[in-house]
Amino acid sequence: MTRRVDLHGDIGEILVSEDEIQSKVVELGRRISVDYAERQLTLVSVLKGSLPFMADLMRAISIPVRIDLMEVSSYGGTATESSGLVRILKDLSATIEGDDVLIVEDIIDTGLTLNYLIRYLRGKNPATLRICTLLDKPARRLVDIPVDYIGFTIPDQFVVGYGLDYGEVYRNLRFVGVLKPEVYSEPA
Repeated sequence: MTRRVDLHGDIGEILVSEDEIQSKVVELGRRISVDYAERQLTLVSVLKGSLPFMADLMRAISIPVRIDLMEVSSYGGTATESSGLVRILKDLSATIEGDDVLIVEDIIDTGLTLNYLIRYLRGKNPATLRICTLLDKPARRLVDIPVDYIGFTIPDQFVVGYGLDYGEVYRNLRFVGVLKPEVYSEPA
């Protein structure tokens, strides 16, 4: 990225405010706590984008949780479209065999990466495997994926903030905003 980044000036509109995110995280935490009452849950964060959501969500859950991290990639550099080729860059650090597992995602777009990840994790024999995403973008879905917990359904716009990036920037915004098209359409 050669242009100067303007964290707030590059945002065309705020799609989901910080207050809306925090309220939804509390709601999701309550639902998950009820659904998994009397059970121990393993949360699997898909790095890097879901890290802020995972951190807030685990604090909103009132039952015992374990956490683990995976990093997968289907994007490269400043790409705005998935390549379709999924690579595991960091695998789980502990076994999930027999565990109740909840995949924590920042956004579900085409579903290609998550579909691959679900198949991969099912091969590790968890007792249950469910999905929680902060953002769902169904207009771009190429694979049907049952999502158990959805924070917000959003339109087909390129969003950043609250963990979501463009060129590894904008993750630290406390809201989810629509990136101005001129930011990602300029030649690098």
